[in-house]
Amino acid sequence: MNIKIQSIHFDADKKLLEFVQEKVSKLGRYDDSIIGGEVFLKIDKSSNADNKVAEIKIHMPGNELFVKKQCKSFEEAVDTSIDALSNQVKKRKKKVKGA
Repeated sequence: MNIKIQSIHFDADKKLLEFVQEKVSKLGRYDDSIIGGEVFLKIDKSSNADNKVAEIKIHMPGNELFVKKQCKSFEEAVDTSIDALSNQVKKRKKKVKGA
């Protein structure tokens, strides 16, 4: 699975990039038809503590799944995004098998 990670308006450290890569790669366990994905990490300009944004888009044949989460840290935002995406992938797989 090909995963592109972009950090917008800041430079993400290697540790964060590896964390994101590992988490997104695990989605392949739920459905092996996943072609690739894009991850966008942003810092929101708001004054509250929940200003780290993770947007993840997964490419599948005939489908694109998308999640956007905002949390206190990028790790937390990616974790919650992956949880939501895994649910979407599982639902889509059931729907495709049932059709």
